[in-house]
Amino acid sequence: MYDIVVAGSAQEELTELRAFDRVTILKAIREQLLNSPTTLTHQRKLLIGARPRFEAVPPIWQLRVGDFRVFYDVDEAAKVVYVRAIRRKPPQKTTEEIS
Repeated sequence: MYDIVVAGSAQEELTELRAFDRVTILKAIREQLLNSPTTLTHQRKLLIGARPRFEAVPPIWQLRVGDFRVFYDVDEAAKVVYVRAIRRKPPQKTTEEIS
């Protein structure tokens, strides 16, 4: 099992969301990232060559939660997932445009 740390900027982004969205995102983070955060799935993908505007340690991963994207990186040695950003992704935008 991994520990999950939500960075300060991601915490701020969470507080700006509707309560329903916040609960949905936090539930997905717990369900998807506690055991195998670096396994590719339909909802998780590795962002190769990503240059986000938020602080992160490559490689950067993305968790898809409905219209939202949770960006995170993983310290495998310490077994810690760092949630770096949580962004709404409109259909007309790319992941690179919102990260």
